Amino acid sequence: MNKKLNTTDATLLVMGSMIGSGIFLVSSEVGRSLTSPIWWIGTWVLTSFLTVTGAYAYGKLSSKFPATGGQYIYLKEAYNPLTGFLFGWTTFLVIQTGTIAAVAVAFAKYTGFIWPDYINDIPLVGSFITTQQILAALLIIILTGANIKGISFAAIIQNVFTVTKIGAIILIILIGLFVGIQNEWIHFSNFFAEGNTLNPATNQVEYVSTTTLISIFGAAMIGPLFSSSAWNNVTFASADFEDPKKTIAKGLVYGSALVCGLYLLTNIAYLAILPLQGDPNGSTSYLRGIMFASQDRLGSAALQTVLGNIGASVMAILIMISTFGCNNGIILAGGRLFEAMALDKLFFKKAAQVNKNNAPAYSLIIQGIWAILLCFSGSYNSLLDFTVFAILLFYFLTVLAVFNQRIMQEKLALKDQLLFGVYLVLLLFISINLLYTKTVPSSIGLGIVLAGIPFYYLMKKREIN
Repeated sequence: MNKKLNTTDATLLVMGSMIGSGIFLVSSEVGRSLTSPIWWIGTWVLTSFLTVTGAYAYGKLSSKFPATGGQYIYLKEAYNPLTGFLFGWTTFLVIQTGTIAAVAVAFAKYTGFIWPDYINDIPLVGSFITTQQILAALLIIILTGANIKGISFAAIIQNVFTVTKIGAIILIILIGLFVGIQNEWIHFSNFFAEGNTLNPATNQVEYVSTTTLISIFGAAMIGPLFSSSAWNNVTFASADFEDPKKTIAKGLVYGSALVCGLYLLTNIAYLAILPLQGDPNGSTSYLRGIMFASQDRLGSAALQTVLGNIGASVMAILIMISTFGCNNGIILAGGRLFEAMALDKLFFKKAAQVNKNNAPAYSLIIQGIWAILLCFSGSYNSLLDFTVFAILLFYFLTVLAVFNQRIMQEKLALKDQLLFGVYLVLLLFISINLLYTKTVPSSIGLGIVLAGIPFYYLMKKREIN
């Protein structure tokens, strides 16, 4: 029999699911959008506020609904079964499985950095199947199998890899702080420089109006936000934790706050090692700076600057560890979500069954098969782009639910009303700005959500029959 997990397990599951490859990549793109250090780091500060506040709100909901399914249950109870289904539909179709596929391929790509002759993107059959895709699929199969063995075994894997990658990130931070002290924090001398942006056509920094800069800032938030996502996954497995009314809430806040703190310090370390602005044709990683890090591999560029060529290999190994642990956490949680939907007869019937290890084996297998298909389709990155708006929509609806006195059975304290009110206003601004700046992918994302409506009514009709 699998033992229940505790607050430490919950915290490490949150941290392990959040820390993937994003923190080592996205700050470079943010640097091209926002060329002033204060605006650049500001995206991570605001992301930290939104992430921890969102986690705090989800913690309040978890104390009222400590059941398998987590966010799916919150939305179903706060609004109606259709809203819960649309969240589950989008999560299965793209969010969860697309993330699993993308993280698995990231693992394979960085494995290829170590063994390029064996793991690469050269097609083996036609123009589709590559050794990268095969390794990504094998990773999904291995981690799905580990989770089928039960939550206790999966938690051991999660905890070991999470502690390892936290230690590695702390090492990067310490290296950055050491370099910063040695060079007297030279790259912070213009920290409060006027906010500008890079013109991609000319690779020149250009002045923009305050209104335009705020809009660019909102769009630049997307990378940091989704490097800090997946903290909500722990709610899907609520029933696997001891005293989930308290354990999940603590794990959400502790885990998200610790990761956001690590992310802020990591970006400070990057700026201590490299200048924000650089030359796209620079001969070294230092001269290219943060904004022009080769293939946006900022973590590799930072370590290469300090350690030489071995730094890139060290970073590749770190990202392999990070993505392995990240995918284990995402696979673990996703299986529980689809189990909850199946119990409501809104997913494949077999997915509701658990094996002798109390693991939702069929749910995990179905999730794994779809994620593997996305790996070989090569379309997961496009699908994830389409669902950015949808994910923000479900964040908004879920946090809004804490104002619902019917389900919360009490009125929110004034400080919480103000806190969550600010959160919702900021998220609304980011979402509207996203619709304005990335209209096509955002509209397609909304279309994916709405496409679930006829499927919901079809399933309800089959249930009645």
